[in-house]
Parts: sequence; structure tokens; C-alpha cells
Amino acid sequence: MDFFPLHEKQGLAFRLRPFEEADAPQLAVYANNVEIARNLTNAFPHPYTLENAQNFIAMTLSAQPIHVFGIEVNGQIAGGMGIHPQSDIMCKNAELGYWLAEPFWGRGIASALVKDIIDYGFTHFDITRIYARPFGSNVASQKVLEKVGFVLEARIKDNIYKWDRYEDELIYGIRKNS
Repeated sequence: MDFFPLHEKQGLAFRLRPFEEADAPQLAVYANNVEIARNLTNAFPHPYTLENAQNFIAMTLSAQPIHVFGIEVNGQIAGGMGIHPQSDIMCKNAELGYWLAEPFWGRGIASALVKDIIDYGFTHFDITRIYARPFGSNVASQKVLEKVGFVLEARIKDNIYKWDRYEDELIYGIRKNS
């Protein structure tokens, strides 16, 4: 399953690929980081255990078609990225979500891979829009989205409640023919 190209930048080789069961130990190490968990929904546990990683990988592998992928950096799993088709009145939309291990932040990895998953989403799903909902305080994620062509569509003040604090919810979108 080679859906995605291999990128090379700053001495790093990285790509999206389906998760493998053998990824669980490394996934658990990188995912068990408060700086990652603070910017994700409560469905992403903290602390993040080996069992969490194993269950998550099993869930990703059971989906058809696959829509959640591992971020591989220099041969090791270092994050995850998914495109989640919606249903009902949102059926022409898919939500993008991603996280990258902290040692790889600020190196252009997320931007390159978001471009790849946008292409994948518009090719493999009957959708016309992909959206993402970063927290208002997650400036790095906002920059990734803007760099690849997402447009800020809405800011909903204090709509997110995470770890005893309120956050603005930002809604970014990109259209199929934009």
C-alpha cells in the first residue's frame, strides 16, 4: 500500500503509511506527551499507554477504506494523520486531524504530509471540502493549515473546554477545486 510519496528534507525521510501492529511501542512513546495531548480532543488519552496504541492501531486497520495513517520519519512511527468522511448533511465533507512527535516539530513535515492527505481525500472520497478544527492557542497547527491553502472560515469563542480551561475553536477549510 504505497499511497503516499517519500519526502526528504533536512536529513529526514518521511511519509504517510498505514499503521502496523509493530508500531505500537514507538507510538506509545511519542504519543505520551502532554504537549501533544493538550491540543487534541479528549478521545486522545493522556497518559498514553501501550494498550492505547495497540487499540488505536487495530481500529485504524479495521477501517475500509483506510483513512488514518501513521507518520513515518526515518523508518519509525512519529505521529498520525487522518481524514474522516462525515455523514448526513455533512456527507460532502471530511475532517482532517493530525499530530506529530515533538522532536519533529518545525521542520515542514506536517505541511508536506497535509498536502498528501488532501490529495488522498479528494481522490478516494466523494467530498468537496476538507476541514480542520485547531484550538485557538495552537498557532503552529494554524500555520500548517494556512501554508497548504486552508482558509479560516470561523472562530467560535470559548467553544472548547479542555483541562479546566476554555479555548477558541477555529474552523479551517479547503475546497476540492480551490
